[in-house]
Amino acid sequence: MLDIQLEQTDSYTLCRPVGELDAFTVSQFRQSLAELASTPRLLIDMSAVPFLDSAGLGALIGGIRRARELGGDVAVACNRTTLVRLLRTTGFDRIVTVVDTVAEAAAALQQPTEAT
Repeated sequence: MLDIQLEQTDSYTLCRPVGELDAFTVSQFRQSLAELASTPRLLIDMSAVPFLDSAGLGALIGGIRRARELGGDVAVACNRTTLVRLLRTTGFDRIVTVVDTVAEAAAALQQPTEAT
């Protein structure tokens, strides 16, 4: 079972999936990210995700791509060692900011974006 918690602050929209992100739950996550794609600043907190498979990673990458295509900025907070290792091994951390805490991710979203 996957629960997706959403929270709006003055500075960003927080999307916090809670539960495993796998082939069985990915459609719900993908739909939530699609609905949030037009958000100027999106913070995805992966700290409550104990497991992420390739389907979940694909949904995460697709959601970030859509948000950026619409001019938004995205940061990911994740303090789970296994997930951070996966994100770094796949090069995910080179396309989006990945930090340990929501506070660090929020701070990253406040920084001016660099032209790539």
